[in-house]
Amino acid sequence: MPRPQKSRRICCYPDYWSFAPDQDKANDTLTMSLDEFETIRSIDYQGKTQEQCARDMNVARTTVTAIYDSARKKLAAALVEGRRIVISGGNYTLDNTVSEEISRKGNGIMRIAVTYENGQIFQHFGKTEQFKLYDVADGKIINEQVVGTNGAGHGALAGFLKNAQADVLICGGIGGGAQMAMQEAGITLYGGNSGSAEEAVQAFLAQTLVQNENPTCDHHGHEHGEGHSCGNHSCGEH
Repeated sequence: MPRPQKSRRICCYPDYWSFAPDQDKANDTLTMSLDEFETIRSIDYQGKTQEQCARDMNVARTTVTAIYDSARKKLAAALVEGRRIVISGGNYTLDNTVSEEISRKGNGIMRIAVTYENGQIFQHFGKTEQFKLYDVADGKIINEQVVGTNGAGHGALAGFLKNAQADVLICGGIGGGAQMAMQEAGITLYGGNSGSAEEAVQAFLAQTLVQNENPTCDHHGHEHGEGHSCGNHSCGEH
Protein backbone atom coordinates (compact mmCIF):
# COMPACT_ATOMS: atom_id res chain seq x y z
CA MET A 1 0.00 0.00 0.00
CA PRO A 2 1.47 3.40 -0.96
CA ARG A 3 2.23 5.85 1.81
CA PRO A 4 -0.33 8.62 2.35
CA GLN A 5 0.64 11.82 0.57
CA LYS A 6 1.96 14.45 2.96
CA SER A 7 -0.12 17.61 3.07
CA ARG A 8 1.64 20.68 1.66
CA ARG A 9 1.59 23.92 3.64
CA ILE A 10 0.51 27.00 1.72
CA CYS A 11 0.78 30.60 2.84
CA CYS A 12 -2.72 31.85 2.02
CA TYR A 13 -5.48 31.67 -0.55
CA PRO A 14 -4.91 33.48 -3.86
CA ASP A 15 -6.41 36.90 -4.52
CA TYR A 16 -7.38 35.80 -8.04
CA TRP A 17 -8.78 32.34 -8.84
CA SER A 18 -9.11 32.15 -12.62
CA PHE A 19 -7.42 33.46 -15.74
CA ALA A 20 -8.57 33.25 -19.36
CA PRO A 21 -7.69 34.54 -22.83
CA ASP A 22 -9.21 37.80 -24.09
CA GLN A 23 -13.00 37.84 -24.15
CA ASP A 24 -12.97 34.57 -22.19
CA LYS A 25 -12.65 32.53 -25.41
CA ALA A 26 -10.83 29.66 -23.77
CA ASN A 27 -10.48 26.38 -25.66
CA ASP A 28 -10.52 24.33 -22.48
CA THR A 29 -10.03 24.65 -18.73
CA LEU A 30 -7.03 23.52 -16.70
CA THR A 31 -7.23 23.19 -12.94
CA MET A 32 -4.17 24.25 -10.98
CA SER A 33 -4.17 23.04 -7.39
CA LEU A 34 -3.40 25.44 -4.56
CA ASP A 35 -0.14 23.66 -3.76
CA GLU A 36 0.89 24.07 -7.43
CA PHE A 37 -0.02 27.75 -7.25
CA GLU A 38 2.06 28.08 -4.07
CA THR A 39 5.22 26.88 -5.85
CA ILE A 40 4.69 29.45 -8.64
CA ARG A 41 4.07 32.20 -6.09
CA SER A 42 7.12 31.26 -4.05
CA ILE A 43 9.68 30.41 -6.74
CA ASP A 44 8.72 32.54 -9.75
CA TYR A 45 7.05 35.52 -8.05
CA GLN A 46 9.08 35.79 -4.86
CA GLY A 47 12.33 34.46 -6.35
CA LYS A 48 12.91 31.78 -3.73
CA THR A 49 14.92 28.64 -4.37
CA GLN A 50 13.25 25.27 -4.47
CA GLU A 51 14.94 24.45 -1.18
CA GLN A 52 13.42 27.54 0.45
CA CYS A 53 10.01 26.77 -1.05
CA ALA A 54 10.22 23.19 0.23
CA ARG A 55 11.00 24.44 3.72
CA ASP A 56 8.06 26.83 3.66
CA MET A 57 5.71 24.12 2.39
CA ASN A 58 7.09 21.56 4.86
CA VAL A 59 7.87 18.94 2.20
CA ALA A 60 10.96 17.50 0.52
CA ARG A 61 12.67 19.43 -2.26
CA THR A 62 11.97 16.58 -4.69
CA THR A 63 8.26 16.98 -3.91
CA VAL A 64 8.42 20.70 -4.63
CA THR A 65 10.25 19.99 -7.91
CA ALA A 66 7.46 17.65 -9.04
CA ILE A 67 4.70 20.09 -8.02
CA TYR A 68 6.51 23.03 -9.64
CA ASP A 69 7.08 21.14 -12.92
CA SER A 70 3.38 20.24 -13.08
CA ALA A 71 2.37 23.87 -12.45
CA ARG A 72 4.75 25.21 -15.11
CA LYS A 73 3.42 22.76 -17.72
CA LYS A 74 -0.12 23.95 -17.03
CA LEU A 75 0.93 27.60 -17.36
CA ALA A 76 2.66 26.82 -20.66
CA ALA A 77 -0.37 24.97 -22.02
CA ALA A 78 -2.65 27.84 -21.04
CA LEU A 79 -0.46 30.44 -22.78
CA VAL A 80 0.24 28.46 -25.95
CA GLU A 81 -3.12 26.74 -26.41
CA GLY A 82 -5.38 29.52 -25.12
CA ARG A 83 -6.73 27.52 -22.22
CA ARG A 84 -8.39 28.87 -19.10
CA ILE A 85 -6.79 28.26 -15.69
CA VAL A 86 -8.86 27.78 -12.56
CA ILE A 87 -7.15 27.46 -9.17
CA SER A 88 -8.86 24.95 -6.91
CA GLY A 89 -8.30 22.03 -4.57
CA GLY A 90 -5.11 20.15 -3.83
CA ASN A 91 -3.58 18.42 -0.84
CA TYR A 92 -2.74 21.35 1.38
CA THR A 93 -2.97 22.89 4.81
CA LEU A 94 -3.04 26.61 5.46
CA ASP A 95 -0.26 28.30 7.36
CA ASN A 96 -1.69 29.11 10.78
CA THR A 97 -2.23 32.87 10.74
CA VAL A 98 -4.61 32.98 13.69
CA SER A 99 -3.69 34.72 16.91
CA GLU A 100 -3.45 32.58 20.01
CA GLU A 101 -6.06 34.85 21.58
CA ILE A 102 -8.79 33.25 19.43
CA SER A 103 -10.46 30.50 21.38
CA ARG A 104 -10.96 27.10 19.80
CA LYS A 105 -14.60 26.18 19.45
CA GLY A 106 -15.94 22.97 20.89
CA ASN A 107 -17.90 20.17 19.25
CA GLY A 108 -21.38 21.10 18.06
CA ILE A 109 -20.57 24.83 18.02
CA MET A 110 -21.25 27.03 15.00
CA ARG A 111 -18.95 30.02 14.62
CA ILE A 112 -20.25 33.10 12.79
CA ALA A 113 -17.75 35.76 11.71
CA VAL A 114 -18.85 39.32 10.93
CA THR A 115 -16.73 42.07 9.37
CA TYR A 116 -16.81 44.54 12.24
CA GLU A 117 -16.38 48.23 13.02
CA ASN A 118 -17.97 50.03 15.97
CA GLY A 119 -20.86 47.58 16.23
CA GLN A 120 -21.63 47.74 12.52
CA ILE A 121 -20.94 45.44 9.58
CA PHE A 122 -17.80 46.78 7.92
CA GLN A 123 -18.50 47.26 4.22
CA HIS A 124 -15.23 46.35 2.45
CA PHE A 125 -14.16 42.79 3.12
CA GLY A 126 -10.63 43.19 1.75
CA LYS A 127 -9.86 46.04 4.18
CA THR A 128 -11.38 44.43 7.25
CA GLU A 129 -9.33 45.16 10.36
CA GLN A 130 -11.59 43.32 12.80
CA PHE A 131 -13.98 40.39 12.83
CA LYS A 132 -16.48 39.72 15.55
CA LEU A 133 -16.87 36.02 16.20
CA TYR A 134 -20.12 34.64 17.57
CA ASP A 135 -20.23 31.07 18.86
CA VAL A 136 -23.68 29.50 18.67
CA ALA A 137 -25.13 26.37 20.27
CA ASP A 138 -28.76 25.27 20.13
CA GLY A 139 -29.65 28.45 18.26
CA LYS A 140 -28.27 30.75 20.96
CA ILE A 141 -25.12 32.88 21.17
CA ILE A 142 -22.88 31.47 23.91
CA ASN A 143 -19.71 33.48 23.31
CA GLU A 144 -18.58 36.66 21.50
CA GLN A 145 -15.08 37.83 20.64
CA VAL A 146 -13.61 40.70 18.59
CA VAL A 147 -10.32 39.81 16.87
CA GLY A 148 -7.89 41.84 14.78
CA THR A 149 -6.61 40.82 11.34
CA ASN A 150 -3.28 42.71 11.31
CA GLY A 151 -4.02 44.25 7.90
CA ALA A 152 -4.17 41.00 5.93
CA GLY A 153 -5.43 41.16 2.33
CA HIS A 154 -8.55 39.30 1.23
CA GLY A 155 -6.75 36.11 0.16
CA ALA A 156 -5.11 35.94 3.57
CA LEU A 157 -8.37 36.92 5.31
CA ALA A 158 -10.07 33.81 3.94
CA GLY A 159 -7.30 31.68 5.40
CA PHE A 160 -7.54 33.61 8.65
CA LEU A 161 -11.25 32.76 8.90
CA LYS A 162 -10.68 29.10 8.03
CA ASN A 163 -8.02 28.78 10.70
CA ALA A 164 -10.32 30.61 13.13
CA GLN A 165 -12.86 27.81 12.51
CA ALA A 166 -15.51 30.11 11.07
CA ASP A 167 -18.51 28.35 9.55
CA VAL A 168 -20.37 31.44 8.33
CA LEU A 169 -19.26 34.90 7.18
CA ILE A 170 -21.59 37.91 7.30
CA CYS A 171 -20.17 40.95 5.53
CA GLY A 172 -20.85 43.91 3.28
CA GLY A 173 -19.25 44.13 -0.15
CA ILE A 174 -16.97 41.26 -1.11
CA GLY A 175 -15.17 40.74 -4.43
CA GLY A 176 -15.34 37.69 -6.66
CA GLY A 177 -11.91 36.41 -5.66
CA ALA A 178 -12.77 36.52 -1.97
CA GLN A 179 -16.05 34.77 -2.70
CA MET A 180 -14.10 31.96 -4.38
CA ALA A 181 -11.80 31.80 -1.35
CA MET A 182 -14.79 31.41 0.98
CA GLN A 183 -16.10 28.58 -1.16
CA GLU A 184 -12.70 26.85 -1.11
CA ALA A 185 -12.54 27.31 2.68
CA GLY A 186 -16.00 25.80 3.15
CA ILE A 187 -17.38 28.98 4.73
CA THR A 188 -21.00 29.88 4.01
CA LEU A 189 -21.21 33.47 2.76
CA TYR A 190 -23.87 36.06 3.54
CA GLY A 191 -22.54 39.13 1.72
CA GLY A 192 -24.06 42.48 0.80
CA ASN A 193 -25.31 43.20 4.33
CA SER A 194 -25.15 46.43 6.31
CA GLY A 195 -26.20 47.82 9.68
CA SER A 196 -25.85 46.29 13.12
CA ALA A 197 -23.64 43.20 13.38
CA GLU A 198 -25.72 41.91 16.29
CA GLU A 199 -29.00 42.30 14.38
CA ALA A 200 -27.56 40.53 11.35
CA VAL A 201 -26.51 37.56 13.47
CA GLN A 202 -29.93 37.42 15.09
CA ALA A 203 -31.52 37.49 11.61
CA PHE A 204 -29.28 34.63 10.55
CA LEU A 205 -30.32 32.59 13.59
CA ALA A 206 -33.96 33.36 12.79
CA GLN A 207 -33.30 32.23 9.18
CA THR A 208 -34.39 35.62 7.82
CA LEU A 209 -30.97 36.87 6.66
CA VAL A 210 -30.89 36.90 2.86
CA GLN A 211 -27.99 35.42 0.91
CA ASN A 212 -27.22 38.08 -1.68
CA GLU A 213 -26.37 36.39 -4.99
CA ASN A 214 -24.17 39.30 -6.10
CA PRO A 215 -22.55 40.91 -3.05
CA THR A 216 -19.62 42.40 -4.97
CA CYS A 217 -18.35 45.59 -3.39
CA ASP A 218 -19.14 48.76 -5.37
CA HIS A 219 -15.67 49.96 -4.45
CA HIS A 220 -13.97 46.75 -5.52
CA GLY A 221 -10.66 48.50 -6.08
CA HIS A 222 -10.27 48.76 -2.32
CA GLU A 223 -9.85 45.00 -2.15
CA HIS A 224 -6.72 45.11 -4.28
CA GLY A 225 -5.06 48.08 -2.64
CA GLU A 226 -1.31 48.26 -2.49
CA GLY A 227 0.07 46.38 0.46
CA HIS A 228 -2.96 44.14 0.91
CA SER A 229 -1.85 41.12 -1.10
CA CYS A 230 -0.29 38.01 0.40
CA GLY A 231 2.04 37.71 -2.58
CA ASN A 232 5.11 38.91 -0.68
CA HIS A 233 4.22 37.28 2.61
CA SER A 234 6.24 34.25 3.65
CA CYS A 235 4.80 31.40 5.63
CA GLY A 236 5.65 31.67 9.26
CA GLU A 237 6.25 35.42 9.10
CA HIS A 238 3.48 37.15 11.11
